[in-house]
Amino acid sequence: MKIGILTRDCAGVNAAIRSIVRTAVKYNIEIIGVKRGYSGLIDADFVKLDHRSVSGIINKGGTILKTSRCKRFYTKEGQEKAIKNIHEHAIDGLIVIGGNGSLTAAKILADNNIKVIGIPATIDNDVNKVELTLGADTAVNVALDALDKIRDTATSLERIFIVEVMGRQCGYIALQVALAGGCEEALIPERDVDIDSMCNEIIKGNEMGKKSWIVIVAEGKAKAHDIAEVITKNTNLETRVAVLGHIQRGGRPTAIDRLMAARLGNCALEMIKDGFSSKCVFIKNDIIESIDLSEAIQKKTIEVEKKYSLIKVLT
Repeated sequence: MKIGILTRDCAGVNAAIRSIVRTAVKYNIEIIGVKRGYSGLIDADFVKLDHRSVSGIINKGGTILKTSRCKRFYTKEGQEKAIKNIHEHAIDGLIVIGGNGSLTAAKILADNNIKVIGIPATIDNDVNKVELTLGADTAVNVALDALDKIRDTATSLERIFIVEVMGRQCGYIALQVALAGGCEEALIPERDVDIDSMCNEIIKGNEMGKKSWIVIVAEGKAKAHDIAEVITKNTNLETRVAVLGHIQRGGRPTAIDRLMAARLGNCALEMIKDGFSSKCVFIKNDIIESIDLSEAIQKKTIEVEKKYSLIKVLT
C-alpha cells in the first residue's frame, strides 16, 4: 500500500506528518510526501518519507513538505493532471492536512474516487463542526506572548495600542487573545462594532484615570492603522499600532497541538488503511471523531457574544 501526505502550514503539521509516517511503518505501508501542496500533486513533486526522515521534526513549526496556494487545482485541467499523477504513481490514498481550502480540494479528489482523509489544520479554527483545529492553540499562545510584551509598553507609556491579529473571516484568534490578555476591546468579522461608542468609552476611561488601552483587531474586520486613525481623531489621545502578521503561523507547537497531531495522524492512517474515505478527523471531549468532508467544508458558525460580553465585564 502507498499513501500520500499533502499539507498546508501551521504549528503541529510536522508532528502529524511524523505520526502518519511512523504509524505506516508499523503496517509496512509506503508514505509519499507531496511537496508544495496541490501544486506538487499537479507537478508530481513527490518524495518518499521513512522512519528516519521524520526524526527531529515534532517540535518544528511549518511543514517539511513546503506548501503553496494553487489556483491551478481549481481548473478541470489541473484536477485531471493531479488525479492522473496519483494513479500513475500507484498512490492508494491521500491524507490532507489543512484548512477549508485544502479540505475543499480534498473533497474534489474524493468525488473522483480518490481515497482521502482530512486532518483540520488552520490557525483560524474555522473548520465546521471541529472544536479545535491543529495549529490554533499555538497561534493564540504566540499572539498572547506578543500581546503581553506590548502591554508592558502600553502601561509604561500610558498609550492606546491597536494590535492586529490574523483572521480573514473568523475572529477566533482575536477573541481568544483579547479575553486571555485582558484587552479592552475586540473587533472581529462576526460582530458589528460602534466605533463612536468605543471612542466614548476610551474618553470616559481616560477621565477616570485609565491611561492605557489595548484594542485587538482581526485583519478581516479592519486594518489596525485605520482604527488607530479614527481613535486619535475622536479622542485626541495618542495611539500606537502593532501588526503581528505571520509570526502567528510559526513557532514551536504547544503540547496541545503536538498531542492532537500525534493522535489525529495515527487515526488518519488507520482509517485510510481500513478503506475509509472523504472523512475529516478531529478530537471532541478527548475522543477522536470523524465527519464527512462535505460537512467539514461548510461555513462554521461560532457563538461570540458570551466571550465578548465577558471581555467587557472583566475590563
